[in-house]
Order: sequence, then structure tokens, then C-alpha cells
Amino acid sequence: MDQFKLGLGLFIFLAIPPVATFMESVMVIHMHMQMPMLIIAGLLIAPFFQQRFPRFFEKWNQNGLPGILLFIIIIGYWMLPRTMDEALTLQSVEIFKFISLPFLAGVPLRDSWKKLTDFQKNSVITFFTIAFLGMGALYTLAPDQLCNNYLIIEQLTLGWAFLLTAVGMIVYLLYVAFVDPSQYE
Repeated sequence: MDQFKLGLGLFIFLAIPPVATFMESVMVIHMHMQMPMLIIAGLLIAPFFQQRFPRFFEKWNQNGLPGILLFIIIIGYWMLPRTMDEALTLQSVEIFKFISLPFLAGVPLRDSWKKLTDFQKNSVITFFTIAFLGMGALYTLAPDQLCNNYLIIEQLTLGWAFLLTAVGMIVYLLYVAFVDPSQYE
């Protein structure tokens, strides 16, 4: 099965109302499973668009920076507590989530990542490490409920998930900085 069919199948599966409702019912699953899986669907669908519209990607994402900037903006938008709330209460925001994450984050990420230098890739990972540390601190230390649709215990769980993800990214960045993989080949 080619990647396009797999990505389209994943996208359709995630859009099935009972699946979407279940994944959105738990805050950490909403943020750390549904949203990344929508991005993965976009990553898998991306070659279809790259083959159909090669001039568009060559012209507008020649060095990968515009695409990765769009990816960062979309992910930054969806990390805000208010957007998660609105995705549950406003159907237009829910539809925007299902369009923006695969097609405005996943597709540009796939097209941009191979065009970036190692320094640029590590800079993006460093940016998200800092952002995840900040979001983890926000969700764990906030005295009030940040999302109206989720309980404070779910907010704490999401905060710890952000912090653990950031720790994983720090380990990766340390590995890249201090280990030369060519010595082990």
C-alpha cells in the first residue's frame, strides 16, 4: 500500500465521529495523540502533492524555511489552551484542525525537513523543546483551569506529558551534540 493511501486512510479513520469524540474526550490524547496522528497523515499524503505540484513546492519552499515556518505557526496555534477548547465547542475550529494539521503542518514538514541543514533541524527541535518546557510549566503550575472542557487533573497530565516529551528531545539533542554515529558503523 503506498503512503498516500495509508495517510488518507489514517485521516479518514481519525475523522470518524466516534473516533474523534473518543480521542478528544481525554486532554492528553487530544493533544499528544490525535494532533500528531493528523500531522503523520499529512506526512504520508505529502508525496502525492509533491508529485502533482512540483513547481509550487520548488517555488514557494525552495530552501525549506517557509514550509517549516508554516509548520511552527500551525503547531504553535494548536498548543494554545483556547484553541483546544474551541475545537470542542465550535465546529468551524474542529474542521480547521482537521485541515490545518495534515495539510498546513504535515505536508510542509515533509517537504521542508529534507531541505533543511542539520543546524536548522536541530534549531527547530530546540525551539520545540523550549516551547514544550514552557507549555509543560504552564499546564502544571497554573492554579486555574485553562480549558473549560477538561478537568484540572487532565491539565496536569498534559503538562507532565509536555515535560516528558521535552526531556526526550533534550536527550536527543545531547546525543546529536556528543555522539558521532560514524564511529559505530
